[in-house]
Amino acid sequence: MLDRYHLAILREVHRAGSVTAAADRMNLSQSAVSHAVSKLEKFHQVKVWRKKGRSLEFTQAGSYLLELADRIVPELEHAEGVLAGMARGLRGILRLGMECHPCEKWLMQVTASYLAEWPNVELEVRTEFRFDGVAALEGHEIDLLITPDPVTKPGLLFAPVFDYEIMLAVRDDHSLAAQLSAEPACLTDQTLITVPVSTDRLDIYTRFLIPAGCRPQRRIEVESIDLMLQLVAAGRGLAVLPDWLISETGAGLPVRAVKIGETGLPKSINVGLRQADTDIDYVSGFLRLARGIPVYKADMAPTRPADAIFP
Repeated sequence: MLDRYHLAILREVHRAGSVTAAADRMNLSQSAVSHAVSKLEKFHQVKVWRKKGRSLEFTQAGSYLLELADRIVPELEHAEGVLAGMARGLRGILRLGMECHPCEKWLMQVTASYLAEWPNVELEVRTEFRFDGVAALEGHEIDLLITPDPVTKPGLLFAPVFDYEIMLAVRDDHSLAAQLSAEPACLTDQTLITVPVSTDRLDIYTRFLIPAGCRPQRRIEVESIDLMLQLVAAGRGLAVLPDWLISETGAGLPVRAVKIGETGLPKSINVGLRQADTDIDYVSGFLRLARGIPVYKADMAPTRPADAIFP
């Protein structure tokens, strides 16, 4: 018969690429994994995979079970973690996922307050900026998603926690530094420094450059916010960052923020969660704290957190 053990094996084989690698990751022998799969195939009279050269190819039955495993196994693992926490006197586990670089610095301010207020909740943070956050939220791999790009999907809720503006960080002596705002044509001979995501996820492209039919002369992808601003200070290009990060991280550097277009590029950081989880106290507690954490900018009052849909 089919049980969680078989689903876990199929999922791990798919991820690892081979039975041997999957067995190592599961601390099992290769024969134990093969024997378990053989019993499954014999009981249900189907094949779940076939050899294709030196690799494995999932059959139709195997693909069906793999899809089932991707839905069920993360939920079971989460449930086991929650139960284990309860057995140790903890109230639960809150798993956060982020899919934006600027979110990280802001999140560190929230987590400090959260850990102090909720000492009996374990906090896990997934800082892989290129993962599919919405799919992870729907698949119960995470409980909250921190993102600047909310979506409308059944069963999910997204609340803005604070507003900011995307701006250009330019060196003090750059020609754009004296202008009130930059227009698309101003960037066609410039090097643009951005976080390492595709252009379809960068507002400066989707909302500013592409509609105007413009492109920068060159684009550099950089992981570190600090390094981005160091490159700007060295005259290596213009960085695209939230206004508050330019003020906070760029303090002491010869850089300044320039508005992108006359109307600017307003944006919000949002917290997404499953609608069914809104009544969990330590989840709603995080949202309450997230809405109340101000973001300070040099010589400016703290930003007002955006209105949210949660009580």
